[in-house]
Amino acid sequence: MEQLTYLGLLAGCLVVTAPLELVLGVRVYARWRRLLLAVVPEFVVFVVWVLYAIAQGHWDYSEVRTLGVRLPGGIPLEEVLFFLVVPLCSVLALEAVRKVTRWDAGYPAEEALPAGERAAR
Repeated sequence: MEQLTYLGLLAGCLVVTAPLELVLGVRVYARWRRLLLAVVPEFVVFVVWVLYAIAQGHWDYSEVRTLGVRLPGGIPLEEVLFFLVVPLCSVLALEAVRKVTRWDAGYPAEEALPAGERAAR
């Protein structure tokens, strides 16, 4: 059961933030291009960094708390998923704060509205 620890934490992050999309309607998934622009650069940088750290012997992962599935370079599957799940949850949280507080966060709130609602304003 300990092998599911890391995966369980990632699943927990998704479960906790899913209502932000469903209940608040923050539209993160609907604006998938913006999501990719936020996640892909971070993903590439951190995966490369971790691969380097593993290759240099600076970084290692517990076989007890991970599934044991290693991708090329020795990076655990859960670590790759971490660099996708955590930024996604962060974007969901940011957009929820924007929606609830009406904070523009550097871009107009109209961009967050569906096209039909934008035209009506």
